[in-house]
Amino acid sequence: MARDTVDLTPIESRDELVAWIEKGVKPKDRFRVGTEHEKFGFYRNDNSPVPYEGPRGIRAILEGMEGLLGWEPILDGENIIGLADVTGGGAISLEPGGQFELSGAPLETLHQTCMEAHAHFAQVREIADPMGIGFLGLGMSPKWTRAETPVMPKSRYQIMTRYMPKVGTLGLDMMYRTSTVQANLDFASEADMVKKLRVSLAWQPVATAIFANSPFTEGKLNGYLSFRSAVWMDTDNNRAGMLPFAFEDGMSFERYVDYALDVPMYFIKRGDTYIDVAGSSFRDLLAGKNPAAPGERAVLSDWVNHVGTIFPEVRLKRYLEMRGADSGPLSRIVALPALFVGLLYDDGVLDAAWDLVKDWTAEERQKLRDDVPKLGFKAEIRGLTVGELAREMLTLARTGLRRRDRLDMNGCDETRYLDPIQAIVDDGRTAAEALIEKYLGPWQGQIDRVFEEQAY
Repeated sequence: MARDTVDLTPIESRDELVAWIEKGVKPKDRFRVGTEHEKFGFYRNDNSPVPYEGPRGIRAILEGMEGLLGWEPILDGENIIGLADVTGGGAISLEPGGQFELSGAPLETLHQTCMEAHAHFAQVREIADPMGIGFLGLGMSPKWTRAETPVMPKSRYQIMTRYMPKVGTLGLDMMYRTSTVQANLDFASEADMVKKLRVSLAWQPVATAIFANSPFTEGKLNGYLSFRSAVWMDTDNNRAGMLPFAFEDGMSFERYVDYALDVPMYFIKRGDTYIDVAGSSFRDLLAGKNPAAPGERAVLSDWVNHVGTIFPEVRLKRYLEMRGADSGPLSRIVALPALFVGLLYDDGVLDAAWDLVKDWTAEERQKLRDDVPKLGFKAEIRGLTVGELAREMLTLARTGLRRRDRLDMNGCDETRYLDPIQAIVDDGRTAAEALIEKYLGPWQGQIDRVFEEQAY
């Protein structure tokens, strides 16, 4: 999230929280797609991480891009921590370890997504290249220890950093050393939301395998294909996971709100001040009985900020966020929204995707999610490998994109954005396995080669 909301409209009831999510309902002709992608900055001369301060630091990049783009600066105290395009709706923000993120605008077509991503990287390079800074798209920083990783001056991250070790062993790795690409998609009704949530949750482990790209930690193999995905299993299980309740009878906006009410909070914001309420519940805040904030009553921005700090594999806000993919090269950044637009935005394809997974049990879905970070395409469910499921997923997505028939100026549809991941699936090796082969072979165990070959 680029900017924490401040809206002091009082919230008096659970029904108001349900109504806030329900306002995300849109007619199909207003469906959009938003894409968020993160990357690690590094100095090209020695592959060291880029700190916040200094003439060649993250702050200097943001200030340079402010001048280049004319976007509104986002401040935390006196520190610039992002930029907002108040006209188009996009934003640039920082993750805790300096991961540089574009939160893309809601766009009508994947052709626009592609142009947005290419423009962003060209703009970043214009500022960063003279500073000797490159960027790396991997799911996990491949070389730096936690101690070597910079810390961004964002107040919410200070609260999270204190809290994470209380609820899991890998939360700080998630914050400071992982990087992702996400796709945000719309729904037409409550029933449409439920079906899309179920389909995208069940298929999310397959997407994780397709985009697996984090086999290195601190210069060595970590034993996983997507260590970023594995990290989430020991970050904070009260706010992460596969949401088994979403598949139960009666799933609705209300049911998700009831879940979120009991997910522990991190903070509330009053003016420019962040108040640490980590571990307490929104349910208590709604009742005016939050022990960490005596006397405070819930306001709208408390809810907006809270639902943005829940981290399941698919997150419901006023749209659905696909959260299962590792970051990667520019071509795969556009492939992720292409995969889920194709799967979710055509009713026939959505139904077909549901038919393939609707009989899976919660235990089977969880086992698949647990197995994929290490096994990738070799993980199995009901006698099917994830590799086989990935081929089916791409076939469905290609059908959905073809039926959308959104053409660019050359008359090409959106199916071509699937080609980079189609090549991975057809090869039968994840991107992580291809990197491992290089590391064990021509790179001779020299992790710095990944910066040379994978940098933007």
